[in-house]
Amino acid sequence: MLNNPLDVAIFQGNGENERMEIEKMFCNLLIELPGIVFLAKEKQNIIGVMRMKSCEGSKTTDEPKDSKDENDISWMQLENKVALITGAGSGIGRAIALYLAKAGADIVVNDIDSKGAEETAQLIHRCGRETLFYCTNIAVKADVEEMFTAIETKFERLDILVNNAGITRDGFLLKMTEDQWDQVMVVNLKGVFNCTQSAIKLMSERNSGKIVNLSSASGQMGNIGQVNYAASKACVIGMTKTLAKELAKFNINVNAVAPGFILTPMTAAVPEKVKDYLIKGIPLGRAGTPEDVANAVRFLVSEESAYITGQVIACNGGMYV
Repeated sequence: MLNNPLDVAIFQGNGENERMEIEKMFCNLLIELPGIVFLAKEKQNIIGVMRMKSCEGSKTTDEPKDSKDENDISWMQLENKVALITGAGSGIGRAIALYLAKAGADIVVNDIDSKGAEETAQLIHRCGRETLFYCTNIAVKADVEEMFTAIETKFERLDILVNNAGITRDGFLLKMTEDQWDQVMVVNLKGVFNCTQSAIKLMSERNSGKIVNLSSASGQMGNIGQVNYAASKACVIGMTKTLAKELAKFNINVNAVAPGFILTPMTAAVPEKVKDYLIKGIPLGRAGTPEDVANAVRFLVSEESAYITGQVIACNGGMYV
């Protein structure tokens, strides 16, 4: 299905911000071009594949296509890698997917929201990377196994897994229903189990891999009204540390990132007064952004973190230290 991929050139600026702006401007020129070369619905899962490559005749006299700033260590450092990001349809997951794509990785986008997943895939597609988006519920093991079969068929490998998908069903324990507890645990915890178990089968074959689990400051310090969410994220930290020891023999690094108060669609519903109160408790004086978290993840999946495993990187502006 990919015999005639579209072509695109990516130019490099003198610095990270300039390069990203050049990419953004160039990608805007491609909006009207057809991009989805394969789209199908299989059972309850929507699958899509997108692909673009470098084109001829797209050089500029100011910035040659093949020039590279050797001081910019982020430039294509993940080239030839394949990464799966769960919950990549919006917020932190989307930011991570885009950052890894800009670093050279081909991306598998997973999200139960098919519209959000497709939008993320389109954004990655415009940045010149190959993309497969798969809309499935990570809490259902059979569906996860089906997704990984598609990944193996398409890419024949998986180098990076970012377990980002998560939900909240907040409430005080005295009023929390069993369903509220179960919903959070099955996605935030069992989903990590399902995806990680399938991922290490592919990674161990190559004796290499990077796994990053998204925990939370709530899982480190607790949070009133989030006993289910905090418990699930604390468990993720325990899984991370244990798996780091189990998988080291396969040269697989396992780490976690614990975001604090991050401006995402999940936190958009928080009342402004509550936001102001939370921000006052952050030493850096601001809420975090999805890009703040994406930067931490990008480091942990790069070769620069080769000797780091079993660690929890707090990305919270000093809210919890």
